[in-house]
Amino acid sequence: MANGVLSFPLTPFHDDGSLDLDGFRAYLAAQLDAGPGAVFPACGTGEFFSLDEDEYRQVVTAAVAEAAGRTPVVAGVGHGWAQASRFARIAERAGADALLVLPHYLVAAPQAGLVAQLEEIAARTRLPLIAYQRDQVAYGIEAFCRLTRIPGVIGLKDGHSDLDRLQRLTLAAPEDFLFFNGAATAEIQARAYAAVGVPGYSSAVHAFAPEIARAFFGALRDGDRGTVDGLLRDFYVPFVELRDRVPGYAVSLVKAAARLRGLPVGPVRAPLTDPSAGDLADLKTLLATGLDLVGAAL
Repeated sequence: MANGVLSFPLTPFHDDGSLDLDGFRAYLAAQLDAGPGAVFPACGTGEFFSLDEDEYRQVVTAAVAEAAGRTPVVAGVGHGWAQASRFARIAERAGADALLVLPHYLVAAPQAGLVAQLEEIAARTRLPLIAYQRDQVAYGIEAFCRLTRIPGVIGLKDGHSDLDRLQRLTLAAPEDFLFFNGAATAEIQARAYAAVGVPGYSSAVHAFAPEIARAFFGALRDGDRGTVDGLLRDFYVPFVELRDRVPGYAVSLVKAAARLRGLPVGPVRAPLTDPSAGDLADLKTLLATGLDLVGAAL
């Protein structure tokens, strides 16, 4: 997974809000052609929180079929452990390679409860688990060490960007334990994460402009500071500023950008909303700029 950008594909919907499975297959085929290190269907960018169990089954099954063994398929699971386990069984039957455990629903929980949540899910699936800490989920050292000893838990995706704490976790982890940068628009902090031993990252930009995501990944890997700085300054930082205008734009802006490129992804589902006309115009200008920087076209 460290050999390429991690793809978190969108879930296409028709205008009436129903699942567009044909659109998903076509969209995911294009994502796979860009050579990601892994694909993570039905996660946050894929609007896992709005999918019912049958839709989830269709999305993960289609992802496994399209990947056809070319790259790992890591499906999202979430809510409480009982519901997460139901999704885990569906993903296991569909042929997924691993699971990303999204933050549980609504309530804050003590450290012992966060560990118990993973223990309950791990006891009910044969698939490897990657824990995801963000929002109300944040592991301290003691809880993290317990987490690493749960059979089947193989990694941690971090969305808090507390690099002091993250460095402590990496130093306490077993040698083969996986870490991923899961910050929103992870490229912004990719250098800082790499400096504490976490080079792998998810890329929302890959969902609509794999050309930009791959150019950034390659420049970062090769130590091409000029290209990295140019893409950060002229594309990624303005994109984050646009994303931060409205809650939920971390997904809906990504989906709008994919539509601007003619990708069959459709609208977002409530409670998310599609971007305003003004924000969409700004997005189109920014997207054209980013693609021009890497020699691609809108």
